[in-house]
Amino acid sequence: MNQDLQTRILSAVDALFDDQTAFLSELTAFPSTRGNEQAAQDFMAAEMAARGYEVDRWEIDVADIAHMPGFSPVIGDYEEAVNVVGAHRCTNPKGRSLILNGHIDVVPEGPHDMWDTPPYAPRIDDGWLYGRGAGDMKAGLASNLFALDALRHCGLVPAADVFLQSVVEEECTGNGALACLQRGYRAEAALIPEPFGEQLVTAQVGVLWFQVHLKGMPTHVAYAGSGANAIEAAMPLIAALHEMEARWNADQAKHPEYAHVHHPLNLNVGRIEGGDWTSSVPAWCVFDVRMGLYPGQDMQAAKAEIEATLNDAARHSAFLRNNMPEVIYNGFEAEGYALAEDDSAAAAQAIAALETAHRRVTGVELGKLPITATTDARFFGLYADTPALVYGPKAEAIHGFNERVELESMRRVTQATALFIANWCGVQTL
Repeated sequence: MNQDLQTRILSAVDALFDDQTAFLSELTAFPSTRGNEQAAQDFMAAEMAARGYEVDRWEIDVADIAHMPGFSPVIGDYEEAVNVVGAHRCTNPKGRSLILNGHIDVVPEGPHDMWDTPPYAPRIDDGWLYGRGAGDMKAGLASNLFALDALRHCGLVPAADVFLQSVVEEECTGNGALACLQRGYRAEAALIPEPFGEQLVTAQVGVLWFQVHLKGMPTHVAYAGSGANAIEAAMPLIAALHEMEARWNADQAKHPEYAHVHHPLNLNVGRIEGGDWTSSVPAWCVFDVRMGLYPGQDMQAAKAEIEATLNDAARHSAFLRNNMPEVIYNGFEAEGYALAEDDSAAAAQAIAALETAHRRVTGVELGKLPITATTDARFFGLYADTPALVYGPKAEAIHGFNERVELESMRRVTQATALFIANWCGVQTL
């Protein structure tokens, strides 16, 4: 790709950037928490259709994906779990095909009075766009779409098939991306602009979600000593899980990509509930746990150690040893993925193409890092033999209050993505 074409593409991103910012603001205004993504997906489908893409909008059927590797168990139904894919199909492909993936679902916003301004009333302040999902990862969806718009602004389209994916379920199972594989969407590389500060993710942890169910012995609080408090019984079990967490984070246990990361695997008790009445000893308790896993760590062995840890701790309780905890797995059952371990020619070529694009836009070498979270990259890298590049803008307070994305970072990522597409896929005139 010559310098003149590169300059034209970069200028096209600049010319469209006000439209891109307005698009991101409108998309961020949709409260697309799990189960409420439909309106945002309608918006995405309409935007793709307006650009002439072949739009596929479908409701995920668990029966279609439950047998597939990478499936995560779910509790409840999947009504209105809607994916959207916009396809650019090339009749005479000369380059390499590409998936541009992003997720539309966002995490709950928490108490609105703890935000400076309402989470679904996006605002721009000092170069940052604020709102739930602005960074994680609606800016990435905007980057994918407008990188292709920039090519069209230059009178060009990719010279290979490109699939724009707007998926659900990334924040809790990943089954949305899995459903795209089941639907037949495959390509020679995938790019996912998750908000990791314009760096290439070399490895990501796996994530396992599970619930621990405890039963107590109810009684009036006046006779608390004769009952068994299920909520208080949870405390030593949680402590035992944190001891397991420490073992998994010991230096001798670490995956090589995380050798210099202080604490790569994080255990989080994200929810706890129990009891029915303030003056009754609680008869039940349920707490929800998230635990990280290394790439390559055996999922079944991890489950077995978790259960053994809980059972060992329960045996120290006079009550629990006869009422052992029940573990239910629901949500993430995600393996770790290390792009750094992909020694294929396709991975090397895709990384080199992104490095070149990033250097052209920023003037510096592409930084690389392992992350202590998970993304949908694992589906492509582990189950579809497709190198998955995670590279997106700078964002702050994702999953927190006053989430925000830096607009100039989104601009640079969009420019780098457009150059990457032009290099990887090639271009041809409209």
